[in-house]
Amino acid sequence: MRAERRDAGGEVAHSTNGNLTRREFFEAGAAAGAGLVLAFYLPIGPGTGAPAPGEPFAPNAFLEIERDGTVTISVIRSEMGQGVLTTMPMLVAEELEADWSTVRIKQALANPVYGREQSTNASRSTRESWNTLRKAGATAREMLITAAAQAWGVEQATCHARNGAVIHATTGRRLTYGELSAAAARLPVPQDVPLKDPKDPAAFRILGRRIRRLDIAEKVDGSARFGIDVRIPGMLYATVTRCPVFGGKVSRFDGTQSKAVPGVRDVVQIEGGVAIVATSTWSTMQARNLLRVVWDEGPFARLTSADIARTLAELVERSGVTGRHEGDAPAALASAAQTLEAVYEVPYQAHACLEPMTCTADVRPDRCELWAPTQAPRNAQEIGAQITGLPLERVIVHTTLLGGGFGRKQMRDYIADAVELSKAMAAPVQVVWSREDDLQHDYYRPASYHKLRAGLDASGRLVAWMHRVVGESTLGQNWKAAVAAGRPWSGVDAAQVQQWIPEEAMDGAANLQYAIPNLHVDYVRAEIGVPVGWWRSVYNSQNAFANESFLDEVAAATGRDAYGFRRVLLEHSPRLRGVLELAATKAEWGTRLPEGRYRGIACHPYLSCDTFVAQVAEVSVAPTGLVRVHRVVCAVDCGFVLNPAVVEAQMESAIVYGLTAAMKGAITIDAGRVLQHNFDDYPMLRMHEMPIVEVHIVPSDEPPGGAGEAGVPPIAPAVCNAIFAATGKRLRRLPIGQLAS
Repeated sequence: MRAERRDAGGEVAHSTNGNLTRREFFEAGAAAGAGLVLAFYLPIGPGTGAPAPGEPFAPNAFLEIERDGTVTISVIRSEMGQGVLTTMPMLVAEELEADWSTVRIKQALANPVYGREQSTNASRSTRESWNTLRKAGATAREMLITAAAQAWGVEQATCHARNGAVIHATTGRRLTYGELSAAAARLPVPQDVPLKDPKDPAAFRILGRRIRRLDIAEKVDGSARFGIDVRIPGMLYATVTRCPVFGGKVSRFDGTQSKAVPGVRDVVQIEGGVAIVATSTWSTMQARNLLRVVWDEGPFARLTSADIARTLAELVERSGVTGRHEGDAPAALASAAQTLEAVYEVPYQAHACLEPMTCTADVRPDRCELWAPTQAPRNAQEIGAQITGLPLERVIVHTTLLGGGFGRKQMRDYIADAVELSKAMAAPVQVVWSREDDLQHDYYRPASYHKLRAGLDASGRLVAWMHRVVGESTLGQNWKAAVAAGRPWSGVDAAQVQQWIPEEAMDGAANLQYAIPNLHVDYVRAEIGVPVGWWRSVYNSQNAFANESFLDEVAAATGRDAYGFRRVLLEHSPRLRGVLELAATKAEWGTRLPEGRYRGIACHPYLSCDTFVAQVAEVSVAPTGLVRVHRVVCAVDCGFVLNPAVVEAQMESAIVYGLTAAMKGAITIDAGRVLQHNFDDYPMLRMHEMPIVEVHIVPSDEPPGGAGEAGVPPIAPAVCNAIFAATGKRLRRLPIGQLAS
């Protein structure tokens, strides 16, 4: 870590003298514009201290305290609705003992020193920043206390920080952080600072409270800038026509008619396809309709959804890579008094972000500047460097607000479009995808096929469980593509990827929490050719649907209550059992519902996020087969909660996202082409279809877990289990749609 003092001209003056005299304190504080600027170099992951030789420290936060007392906290995570522009500063401000009203935020630029920490995925922002950012605030706090103690000539132990100031307990004297900032910047940086104890909730003034989000005002008044809002003098606009078939490429094209459209500057072939560049987005889209392209459609030109379904069904008969093996499940099944078997199928899903893919690039001979709604600013920086040939430090990435991400906006394609076109045009270019581009050229959540078998003994006890997962590997496909393009991921080798592929695909299946003595889970990889990517909750959303639906089948076969059956099996998983009990209690499980309504229950341990969720869905089914979800009761245990309002919003968001996918979403393929093109044939849940959602948070002093993804997995099985209660029909294939009457 380093401390810096800015002089009157804004230059940084590094201090080497750790001991301040009273006179030096006031001289430092009198410098116009002086302030405390802390760039935090703390190790990522466990451990403290200096890094090994040759390994850089990675700064996890950047804190500035100005002379007027303003505290500016830079956030390295991307804001896509999940609240990191508020929760990350809360971590710093709590330990800093800041006056929250003085806190300001700014989005950090991409910087190699952040490493992979500067990416937003896998619900890890809070989990990874919990200690790092608190240490950042606590370190600054201790430096400010030391500066005050030296100024007063008193023992540091007699001083304490509170609400943006340091107070001398004996005399009541008080100095604000603004007054202390310059002097503090000249002090040595302490290595080990005390942190507040989460087991003592009274110690927290900011964390744990319903703090109003700092980004809401600008979103309400329209001043918030998303990627599509970026405007630069001299900027051109572009759309890219891509091959409609997966893996196809341009054979030849004729842009003569397109160039005749007013405003069109050029028609350019790039890696992704053929681009129209013009002075307005409207001109690009009009010209695009006149573009003539002959495609080499490649090997997937005959691929259909029926082909994919057959392939997955054939692969399920093969042996897979074992993810978990306890006892002897095959033998237990062979000797079971009763056995059950079922197949569950889940379709491809698009991300369908409200803001389609967009990026603005300004490539010049000596630098490249990007404005991107990206979940991975460092990846964007590397893409800019690769395409332009510039050094990494010459690529500046401004991360804008994201109009939805869900995993889609960590991919390469839309960033590369803008960089290639700006380089070709020698001008700033903003690439804007249409909704059709977005849905038909996504990296989809993989389709998957699940074969499950269960065995019961003579007393109805569940004694055997087998689950085979079949589907594409998001990790494997994207690694293979990166290697083929000469862009392997830094720090990752092929052996690691081969190990991670089955682990990722069985996430949520291999870590089943139910106490079953004989259990076997394995994975068979399918290589279809459909581009796949990370989707909110990734494989957990698929595996939870199969697990929780099939377990409901098993409970029904024993004649036992679905809630009670689960509860008994969770004797060794107190946190999952806790949310199951809370959801059932709040939903008044077992009580009489209005005529025509039925309940279903599901729970899921999202162990990679250290978060546990249970949901109860209240559903009705009309005589026409129309399914309506009226109410969802959600219980969540995500450890220590930074901001309850943010967690509640995340659960609500996850439920509507997962419910949309379960009820409506499916990407289908014919002749290698995605058939869905817009929200008329890939519909979203509408306002009048939205159920009442109640979120109940389990109080906890466990380390924080992730909230962004964990609410998705239980909703599909909860709804399908309610439909079974209503109709006796077991739904084993999504989406639900409208049931046959």
